[in-house]
Amino acid sequence: MSKTEQFIHEVEEVSAHNYHPLPVVIAEASGIWVTDVEGKRYVDMLSAYSAVNQGHRHPRIIKALKDQADRLTLTSRAFHNDQMGPFCRKLTKLTGYDKALLMNTGAEAVETAIKAARRWGYNVKKVPEGKAKIICCDGNFHGRTTTIVGFSTDPDCRTGFGPFTPGFEIIPYNDAAALEKAIDANTVAFLVEPIQGEAGVFVPSEGYLKRCREITKKHNVLMICDEIQTGFGRTGRMFCSDWESVRPDIITMGKALGGGVYPVSGIVADDEVMMAAFEPGNHGSTFGGNPLACAVASTALDVIVDENLPARSAELGDYFRGEIRKAAIPRIKEIRGRGLLTGVELNEKARPFSEELMRRGILAKDTHGTTIRFAPPLVITKDELAEAVKTIVAVLGRQA
Repeated sequence: MSKTEQFIHEVEEVSAHNYHPLPVVIAEASGIWVTDVEGKRYVDMLSAYSAVNQGHRHPRIIKALKDQADRLTLTSRAFHNDQMGPFCRKLTKLTGYDKALLMNTGAEAVETAIKAARRWGYNVKKVPEGKAKIICCDGNFHGRTTTIVGFSTDPDCRTGFGPFTPGFEIIPYNDAAALEKAIDANTVAFLVEPIQGEAGVFVPSEGYLKRCREITKKHNVLMICDEIQTGFGRTGRMFCSDWESVRPDIITMGKALGGGVYPVSGIVADDEVMMAAFEPGNHGSTFGGNPLACAVASTALDVIVDENLPARSAELGDYFRGEIRKAAIPRIKEIRGRGLLTGVELNEKARPFSEELMRRGILAKDTHGTTIRFAPPLVITKDELAEAVKTIVAVLGRQA
């Protein structure tokens, strides 16, 4: 039995079977490259679902992690620490909002946004207690807590986990008219992904987000943009909603905020929402805002800004999709994406092609049966991307 087989066998024996990963066991990583336990190198074209936008083990981020670990790692929010304030200042200045609330995982950020919207609805909009409604979209992916899977339309996420939390209504994605029709007097928020990543990289029609922003303002409904996967340069702008100059009331963020080394998430919003929703004791997290997380996230933001990663993503993403389109591969049904977030939809099952790409040194992941998602670290060079494209075209263009 090979080293790879040994590790996979052990996981199958002692871990819950809640994932179906490709049969590769990674042991080391640097930049865009990962190395498995057998010593084989691969180009990482998934970036831990965009958590590694800055590349694996970026030297500045690793240094920040080590330096802070030598000083202080955790106080909990029972006390102040010297990292949280400066980081929140940096984050709010970058995003243009009054306040940030820090958590750990993306799902926690979404839960925080839900709580903020409901309490704002009761305290500011004066919705009757227990009647607040949040509108969500078909095909969404916002996390895996019991509340969140309750408004998912993916049977794999939902089945067997009910009863579900009430207070959510699902409408079609990319349909602004459906949003306006669904809004009633008790609607407090509209929760939307600017691009539905997990669903297969579905990009809405141009003007959709802007129209949704107009509708939510008209009806005094908060607009929550889930930028956990699309944020921090992934789609070619700092946030995907920037493509349409949309300023949501709340942005949820995570993944790349932790620089690929530490889980950091949160929301940003203005005082009207934050002050109406939160007071001491009604929300929190032992690890949220811890000094290690703040030191890492602060440097993670600096890398994105200093290396101009959003612009790099925009340029290279257009190149990547253009090169694959030029290959005119018959089995490709559609190519969707923005920046370095691309979904290649096939007219057949995608898993065998993900496995063949793995064998040829490229790690990408199939999703929803027929789509392969490509999302390399934003630090990838054009030459490195060109080499990857050659392999992708060869694999997807092979004869059946």
